[in-house]
Amino acid sequence: MSVLLDLAVGTLTQGLIYSLISFGIYITYKILDFPDLTVDGSFPLGAAVTAVLLTGGMDPFLTLPIALLVGAASGLCTGLIHVKIGVRDLLAGIITMTALFSINLQIAGSNLTVDRGTSTIFTAPATMALLGSLPLLYRKLIVSFVIVVLLKLIVDAYFRTKNGLLLRAVGDNETLVTSLSVDKGRMKILGLVLSNAFVSLSGALVCHEQRSFSATMGTGQMVFGLAAVIIGTTLFRKVSFVKGTTAVIIGSIVYKACIQAAISFGLPANLLKLITAVLFLVILALGTLREKGGARHA
Repeated sequence: MSVLLDLAVGTLTQGLIYSLISFGIYITYKILDFPDLTVDGSFPLGAAVTAVLLTGGMDPFLTLPIALLVGAASGLCTGLIHVKIGVRDLLAGIITMTALFSINLQIAGSNLTVDRGTSTIFTAPATMALLGSLPLLYRKLIVSFVIVVLLKLIVDAYFRTKNGLLLRAVGDNETLVTSLSVDKGRMKILGLVLSNAFVSLSGALVCHEQRSFSATMGTGQMVFGLAAVIIGTTLFRKVSFVKGTTAVIIGSIVYKACIQAAISFGLPANLLKLITAVLFLVILALGTLREKGGARHA
């Protein structure tokens, strides 16, 4: 029973940490209708910067805003390439993602491990003062929950502002935004900046949680984020009081639980990416069938 409980807590923690990727994908995919592949580069960017800063002795909590900033910078690059140079959205993301792979290698090499003696946000003095009586597994869950909920509340509040409403309008009706004398390109850039800031922060939290960075850890994160967004928004499609940010958090947890269940049933861990791809294909197929069924019913 204890093993199952620990497994459930670990899966919930992973779902919360990776839900920040879903926040980013939610902004680009659901709001901006922008297929942003920068995600596969900005996620390991946040982890690379965090690993280097932690091994350099920086306060672990200060690594989080820095990860946000470097992620925002990567989103800014994609936005400028798309808006100012006129490169198509998909290609702009691919260009930035490709460049970030080399940048991440320059920052932290192909792999970097954070020593066990180095404090992370889960073992920092401030955390230990409040949660020191709890096992590490539960500290990770509580700290991750607090960070994700705090960011969710900030995002929800931002979407209620004038600027947030304009950002949401860009994906639905660019003509309306232009008629309000607002530069739609600037709003797209802002959306990409916010999106990749969240994705990079997710990478930073993964580095804190796993105490390591790998140059290949970003592979497939775009697929994960999309799957989590689709699961969450599909589950709560007819529940109007559930906000989109809440839906994608739950979608991330559900998706992580599905992957963990597949591994628990004996599938090899080295097939994780294959499992992820298959699950995503099933989710897309079910979504397509539901849409066709709804159209026939109408």
